[in-house]
Amino acid sequence: MRIADCTTFVIGNPPPHFGGRYFIVVKLTTDTGIVGYGEIYVATFGPHTLATMVADIADRLVIDADPNRIELLWRRMYSSGYSLRPDPTLVGIMSGVEMACWDIVGKDAGKPIADLLGGRVHDHIRTYTYLYPADGRPDVYTDATQAAEQAAFEVGRGFTAVKFDPAGPYTAFDGHQPSLDDIERSVAITSAIREAVGSKADLLFGTHGQFTAAGAIRLAHRLEPFDPLWFEEPTQPDQPEEMARVARQTSIPIATGERLTTITEFAALARHQAAAIWQPNLGRCGGLLAGKKIAAIAEAAGCQIAPHLYSGPILGAANIQLAATLPNLLMIEGIQDWSGFHADLLITPVQWDDGYVIPSREPGLGVELNEEVALAHPYPADGDLHLSMADTPVR
Repeated sequence: MRIADCTTFVIGNPPPHFGGRYFIVVKLTTDTGIVGYGEIYVATFGPHTLATMVADIADRLVIDADPNRIELLWRRMYSSGYSLRPDPTLVGIMSGVEMACWDIVGKDAGKPIADLLGGRVHDHIRTYTYLYPADGRPDVYTDATQAAEQAAFEVGRGFTAVKFDPAGPYTAFDGHQPSLDDIERSVAITSAIREAVGSKADLLFGTHGQFTAAGAIRLAHRLEPFDPLWFEEPTQPDQPEEMARVARQTSIPIATGERLTTITEFAALARHQAAAIWQPNLGRCGGLLAGKKIAAIAEAAGCQIAPHLYSGPILGAANIQLAATLPNLLMIEGIQDWSGFHADLLITPVQWDDGYVIPSREPGLGVELNEEVALAHPYPADGDLHLSMADTPVR
């Protein structure tokens, strides 16, 4: 069996854009007619530029490769051009290709990917969601009352953990000290959410690497009375030694990983004891096998895994297959209850019930892209990047 074709879909995610402005899905087809899907999580370049990069790598290394030899193909892509080091763009593309190979291998074997990665540990997987602005509450990131109402709504439909990031805008000039306004707003929103949900849900406080270690410690001490389950990415992601300073001086567990790539960068978290909860994004970290290796390193270091998802449902399905196999799984991120456009993009939507997903027992990823829907939602060539940040200092 050989890979005979590679196609990339750049899918526009309609308003309200939960999960990002677009999704980049790779489709590999073998000479035996088996189709595999994977999803890329790269925000550094425009998605159509990424599609050209995928075609370049596919033409040189993927077409005519054996999809069963995933480690070999991964190493050949990773060494392309003689960099052999973590590169978020290259490894993001590799992640999508790798994911699609696993989908093919699972379908060829007639088994879900989880069965090929050691088998299921979990039949139900706990999920969490951001407090997305919805249901008449557009200011959940700045208004404590609205944040509390949205949190109560999400808990009411089954979630036992909610994430929010009220600490102000993140900029090209992070990290900085939190302003007094940032601190007071963060405390007010965290307090209101805790009062609204009581002990029914964990609070997941995000910062997107906004602060210096000193600034993060200062904010963490103000948040400790509300007992968050985690304090996410308190410092820049490439500074594990600074993140470790924060971890040593707060009772709140530190979580990080959405911007890290390959086992090399995650292993640094273990060396520095920088975080107790690791959040690999399978569309950026290297794919499913890399995710399994990262989870093994975390297990040996006494850390838990909470796969990150600010992407589409193909990547979400990959998270589910990996998560089902992990003894050190904490939970996975969802885009609300996996409904809406995320469900429309799949022939059979992800099964979500009362805060949990049920891993599919279908072969491969367990889901199929609805290509008709994907093609009906193209993303414009002059559209914005998946994510953006302020390009001037915060005053």
